[in-house]
This record gives sequence, C-alpha cells and structure tokens, in this order.
Amino acid sequence: MTRPRLALFVLEALPNARTVRRFVADHAGSIAFVGLSNAERPSTGGLVGQVRRHLARSGPGILPYLAVNFGLPDLLRPLSPLTQRFAGSGDLAEATPLKPLCRRLGIPTASIDDVNGPEVAALFRRHAPDLIATFHFDQILSAETLAMAPLGGLNVHPSLLPRHRGPVPTIHALADGEGAFGVTVHRLAPAIDAGAILAQEAVSLPADVTASRAAIVLHERGLPLLESVLDGIAATGAVPQGRTVPVQPYCGFPDRTMLGAMRRAGRRLTDARDLREAVSLQA
Repeated sequence: MTRPRLALFVLEALPNARTVRRFVADHAGSIAFVGLSNAERPSTGGLVGQVRRHLARSGPGILPYLAVNFGLPDLLRPLSPLTQRFAGSGDLAEATPLKPLCRRLGIPTASIDDVNGPEVAALFRRHAPDLIATFHFDQILSAETLAMAPLGGLNVHPSLLPRHRGPVPTIHALADGEGAFGVTVHRLAPAIDAGAILAQEAVSLPADVTASRAAIVLHERGLPLLESVLDGIAATGAVPQGRTVPVQPYCGFPDRTMLGAMRRAGRRLTDARDLREAVSLQA
C-alpha cells in the first residue's frame, strides 16, 4: 500500500508552523486537503471574547505568550511576500504560510470554523481521504467526523501523554520541572488527547527553555515519529491499535496562581528569542 491520503487539520502558529510547512511540502502528493482552523471563529467568541476569557482566567501574564505564539504570526502572515523578498528566502517552504504554500503545490485548503459541520463533511465526500492527521489543531473531532476517513485519525501532541492533555502542554511540563517534556503520536478519539498511544519520545531540554521554545522543538521532534507511524500504516494498510493508558486530568490554560509560581521559579513562557522567531516566521 502507498501512503494513505491525508486530511490534514492545522492551527498554523509559532509552535508548529515551520514543521508542518515542511511536512506538507515533502508529502504534497499524499495530502487530500488541508483544513486551517479559524482561531477567531464565532463559536469561540472571536478575538475579543477569547482575550477576555484569557485575562479573566490567567491575568495579563498570559498576553506575551499569546502574542508571540498566535498574534504576531497571524498579523505578519499577509506580509510574507514582502518579508521573503527582503530576507532572500524566495519560495522556501518553511517561510511560506500554509495557504499560499498549498496553493503552489495544488493542495485544496479550507478555513475551518466547525470541524464537525456540513462544510467539512462535504470536503470528505469530495476528496475522499484515507486518514485524518491533526497537528496543533484546536478543535475536537466527533466520532462521526473521524468515521469519514476509513483509517480514522492520528494526532501529534507535544507532551508525554497521558500527562498534560490540553492546549498548552509545554506550559504544564515547564511548571512540573525536569523530565516532563516529550512528544506523542496517538490515535484520535472524540475526547481531548485521549486516544491510544502509537509512538512517544521523552525529550531533554535546556533548563532555561521557555514554554514557547519547547513547543517548537517538540513539534520538530514529533515529525519523525509521525513519519514512522505513516510508514507503518503504508506497510500494513492499517493503523495500529496502540497502547491504551488511563486518561489523566485535563490541563487547560494556566490560572494566575500557576503563572505566579512559575514566575517566582524563573520559568518563562516566552522571551526575546521566541519573539524574534515569531517575527521571522515568514522569512
């Protein structure tokens, strides 16, 4: 069997952008379509509603993290032709936002407000992917949506599952201290980061690593794991059952108490290096 045709769902942001662009460029022929999550979709309250919720829960200490990981990449993405020209990066895949990269490669894309809605169902009917892959995607696929791909789905998650289920696992890993970092490829289930584990690697990171930098590195380290799992599926024609583990508590965005404790311990969510990376993401 050749590699399965993928429906790839992504929230393009600092943690995953360069890695997922490289993956798309390397495997364009086996990608049926790419679904790009609309981070400001109405169901989340839009940009204003989300910022209000983050401030209420986490306080202003979360804002630099959100700006560097999500705000700046979104703001600067439309300027990519200009920044690429100045940087001399031309059409380098890792410096090209996903939508224009996919257009260049002939891969259909769609903005996703509701991954379980009729528009996405129509994409599945039109493009008939074999397998779903999610890579830093912020919507939960229902059992009905997963069933639209004959082989189901898999996800790359930057933590040592079942620890640190949720949207910002590297913040929780940083708070937990040494030995907490890793990356997992697991089967998708209609619950957050709860599917059987297919591949996993513990990763040692420097003591001064930020949560933002850890997420970038772990997505990079997750790519070879994903490639290996996809090679196995191509060889056998099936997704392995994987290793089922007890589900541990969900780890959402941090509250003020947690951020205060991290700050006192000298553990940072982001720094100037992360800011430079966010600014240069399209170059």
